[in-house]
Amino acid sequence: MSQEQGEMDFWGHLGALRGVLFKIAVAVVIVGVLLFINMTWIFDNIILAPCDGSFITYEWLGAIKGDGTLLPDMSGDGFHIDLINYNLTAQLNTHVSLSFWLAMVLCFPFVIYMMWTFIKPGLYPHERKNATPAFVFGNIMFYLGVVCSYYLVFPMCLKFLADYQISDSIKNTISLSSYIDNFLMLNFLMGLAFELPLLCWVLGKIGILTRQFFSTYRRHAIVALVVLAAIITPTGDPVTLALVFIPLYALWELSALLVPKSKPE
Repeated sequence: MSQEQGEMDFWGHLGALRGVLFKIAVAVVIVGVLLFINMTWIFDNIILAPCDGSFITYEWLGAIKGDGTLLPDMSGDGFHIDLINYNLTAQLNTHVSLSFWLAMVLCFPFVIYMMWTFIKPGLYPHERKNATPAFVFGNIMFYLGVVCSYYLVFPMCLKFLADYQISDSIKNTISLSSYIDNFLMLNFLMGLAFELPLLCWVLGKIGILTRQFFSTYRRHAIVALVVLAAIITPTGDPVTLALVFIPLYALWELSALLVPKSKPE
């Protein structure tokens, strides 16, 4: 291949990548604008829903009314949070940033698909075949992680932290920016955590991971996941800890099932 042809190939790939990124940007902007227009309804009915005791998670776990030592108080009776704003531009910034981040979440399958169309020509036929189920599985797991966080992890953390007081003379007043930062961080991190099986599957396909790894380090993983669950849910009670640990450990075992027993030849 001549130098000129190689340069043409490089600029051709660069042009293709530019086209893919442009389509992604257009999709995110369109969805973001639609979200921006409807953000008041989304904010009141979805984002702020865990702030009220009538949220479905508190109703599901309403029978758990412990003292927080052995059992958490998950009842939503009398629970309500009124957020405050002390920054002049915070509400506008929140409106814009939430529209963008929610657009990215909703466009996640499209973003991955467009990146797939860019790298697909450089893959072997068997690699293309394996990529299709990986694409579907990865998207499903990401949204399962977000749903798990929204309905389980975030409400429990919110209720515990909102009710926690080091002294009765100190009242909790939660700011808009603090709430949104924690809302986005927990939901996004749980979405990424649920991508663990897909990551392990990829590493298994290229020969880095085998099932023996999971067998050898299972006990270490259990300890690490317990610590991680304790960090995610600072309540300290075993019930809340178990509710977070169980799905994380299930991800570990699912990852073990998806990797080969031995390295591919």
